[in-house]
Amino acid sequence: MTITVPIKRLDPEVELPSYAYPGDAGLDLRSAATLDIAPYERVLIPTGLAIALPDGYAGFVQPRSGMALKRGLSIVNTPGLIDARYRGELKVIAINLDAHETIHIERGERIAQLVIQEVPVVDLVEVDELDETERGSGGFGSSGA
Repeated sequence: MTITVPIKRLDPEVELPSYAYPGDAGLDLRSAATLDIAPYERVLIPTGLAIALPDGYAGFVQPRSGMALKRGLSIVNTPGLIDARYRGELKVIAINLDAHETIHIERGERIAQLVIQEVPVVDLVEVDELDETERGSGGFGSSGA
């Protein structure tokens, strides 16, 4: 399935997001700034882009696995959520998880990926009791993993 998403360059020189390979789920987002991120520092990285997602869809900004493994770059609120009605600049709340090395980001460097997914509108219905399941109310780790 293909959907059309309007995109606006807020910075006329930034590269539009793209898929690295056919069939990829995430569009690569690039930094619109050159900056350094000290160990354990959080920064807001601009992309120079804004999008108009259709109703019923949301964008999820996620770390790039190569950057996470090789350099320790992650996203504080992963995945970052872009609601359908948001029209501001896409920005990435990045963090350097390397304890010793500063991460240098060049303008135009791929820093995150954007996954666009269909999301339902949920109608919550308050009840006195929930149905029983095999797992029940078991918390984290209750499945044995």
